[in-house]
Amino acid sequence: MSAKIIDGKKIAAEIQEEAKQDADKLHERGIKPCLAVVLVGNNPASKAYVGSKVRACEATGIVSLKIEMETESPEQDLLEEIDRLNEDPNVHGILVQLPLPHHMDEERVTERIDPAKDVDGFHPENVGKLSIGIDCLTPCTPSGIPELITRSGIKMSGKHAVVVGRSNIVGKPMMNILVQKGDKANCTITCCHSGTDHLANYTRQADILIAAIGVPEFVTAGMVKEGATVIDVGINRVEDLEHSRGYRLVGDVDFDDVKEVAGAITPVPGGVGPMTVAMLMQNTVKAARMIHQSG
Repeated sequence: MSAKIIDGKKIAAEIQEEAKQDADKLHERGIKPCLAVVLVGNNPASKAYVGSKVRACEATGIVSLKIEMETESPEQDLLEEIDRLNEDPNVHGILVQLPLPHHMDEERVTERIDPAKDVDGFHPENVGKLSIGIDCLTPCTPSGIPELITRSGIKMSGKHAVVVGRSNIVGKPMMNILVQKGDKANCTITCCHSGTDHLANYTRQADILIAAIGVPEFVTAGMVKEGATVIDVGINRVEDLEHSRGYRLVGDVDFDDVKEVAGAITPVPGGVGPMTVAMLMQNTVKAARMIHQSG
């Protein structure tokens, strides 16, 4: 029997509608949540991501500012732009679209953003708060995964979650989110990565398996426990000359293979991807609310 397909588009739409309702409440108080997105250079994928974020802002009742800078812009110009946005009381969220050009230091740029406006959840202050369970702005992609699972009627508390991948963007914050107390977490955590020997021995123990390694269709049915919930964070282009674009998008999980074993699974596209933008909208509204509560 094939797995239940978790509909990321549907759940993302629910969360975005909830964010809109929260934004409407702030509007009644004269507060207009505002997200500033800074794009450096002409990376086509980055431009597409920024475009989707701007459209989501319009649908959610969030003011969006798009700041575009040339690829050759000095890093200092970007840092000064962030300083300006930090000081602007009408801006509640700041997002610098990654990756940055090679001459810019992503760590230095990230640390320049006011943690209260860090809607990506990457600032070390927010990373530290997340790790010890203090309410803060958390990374959008991993934050959306418990929503996908619980809104699909799947219990998380007490389950064994195996995270494959240890990036600062997904893997590490995912572990910190899942280990916290609460119905949308409270898991026992195992982290696997490129240095893990006998990987399948661990993945086959997972009640919840989260693949975030960036290798196309790496996770196969033989690596998955029967009935497990499988969350595929990967999005990879693979050549496909039969497709009009010359490629197709696949995840880190061999979907057709694993769906015959798993109890529930996210597709690519249409699974985790839509959740990232929805959680960004939620973070922006949350940042506006927190800033005005402390102001």
